[in-house]
Amino acid sequence: MTPITEVEGRRVALSNLDKVLYPETGFTKGEVVHYYATVAGALLAHLHDRPVSFLRYPDGVTGEKFFTKNPPPGTPGWVRTARVPRSEDERAEQVLVQDLASLVWAANLVVEFHVHQWRAEDPGVADRMVFDLDPGAPASVVECCTVALWLRERLAADGFHVYAKTSGSKGLHLSVPLEPTPSGEVSAYAKALAQEAERDLPGLVVHRMAKALRPGKVFVDHSQNAAAKTTAAPYTLRARSRPTVSAPVSWDEVAGCRRPEELVFLTGDVIERLERDGDLFGPLINLNRARALPGRAP
Repeated sequence: MTPITEVEGRRVALSNLDKVLYPETGFTKGEVVHYYATVAGALLAHLHDRPVSFLRYPDGVTGEKFFTKNPPPGTPGWVRTARVPRSEDERAEQVLVQDLASLVWAANLVVEFHVHQWRAEDPGVADRMVFDLDPGAPASVVECCTVALWLRERLAADGFHVYAKTSGSKGLHLSVPLEPTPSGEVSAYAKALAQEAERDLPGLVVHRMAKALRPGKVFVDHSQNAAAKTTAAPYTLRARSRPTVSAPVSWDEVAGCRRPEELVFLTGDVIERLERDGDLFGPLINLNRARALPGRAP
């Protein structure tokens, strides 16, 4: 029988907890659920009121992986959802992970959490801007750090606060708190900044996705600011060979990075970092840090 646990008064079914999901390290589904429950305080703050997409990998990182935006079949009635109109379905909905019970339920599905840059009550009006720095081999996260420092300085010149996290894969994500702004305007500003970075760092940066342009350079992906796009949430596990996490990092860590392994964090590392440093992405939620795009009235 599938074991049932009670989480904050909700009955949550947990299955196959001994299944190994990360063969390289022997990391099990039970450990996935335990990790998410342990970092719930920080993770839930960044998921709150943001419709999520799931990248699911129920048979582990060597099995099939698939994205889902719609609430999965069997979603409990107590899991909240939000209307997220799409061109193909005006009545489409996505899950909101608002509490520990919903988080544990989702963790049992074996997921990465991906979120929009806007909140459920205002679809398409962003309160975040994101830059996904993706290195093309032989470039690595070390080169991403150089680009991140350039972007931080340039964004600061426009009055923005900037926060960095690892992607949990090869690169870095930069997040910027915004006054609510239509996603189209955010996308245009982000694209212009990526183009400026390419002009200033022509041997290091590309702003277009074409793979032929990317070897040895860092792709500054501005496209995730589009209203329909999502980005890996802070503290989500990634479906990589090892249980790596998209982990917030300090700017001192970015500036001091000399080897790629310095910015690789597994679940245990992230739990220790939260205990020691708190949530380095916490200020992103502080409304006092939000700024308007240049030339736009706050």
